[in-house]
Amino acid sequence: MRAVIQRVGRASIRIAGNAADGNAEPIASIGRGLLVLLAVGRDDTQDDGAYLVDKAVNLRVFPDAQGHFDRSAFDERADLLIVSQFTLYGDTRKGRRPSFTGAAPPEAAAAKFADVVERFRSTGLRVETGRFQAMMQVELVNDGPVTIWLDSSDRLRPRD
Repeated sequence: MRAVIQRVGRASIRIAGNAADGNAEPIASIGRGLLVLLAVGRDDTQDDGAYLVDKAVNLRVFPDAQGHFDRSAFDERADLLIVSQFTLYGDTRKGRRPSFTGAAPPEAAAAKFADVVERFRSTGLRVETGRFQAMMQVELVNDGPVTIWLDSSDRLRPRD
């Protein structure tokens, strides 16, 4: 699994309608917390989901009283907005159009995404989500900015 995690002052999602006439339906919003753009890969397992959730809620990306990154979403009781984002598996090594063959097929991805969302909810933090496979408009105020990339396959690699 892959995730882009952004520390936000606030974030919201609308289901894309005709943005020009304001017909996008609001479905989720959070205050201060983390926006998690999450992609499920073809070979991902429940262990990948468990790793990603644990890492995300315990990342020390919130400042302490001295301004150092020393507090986690869990410490801060931060809100979480989880959004399915299969394009994180875009392979751009060849040609100009990304290939998404590394992403899990929609049926498998939907079940694994739902499992990860439930794992996030089991932390006790407030969790909102987008709508799987929907065209969405994500609006956010990036706080910092702080943006972190996580890949669950990294847990299998030795540290230098």
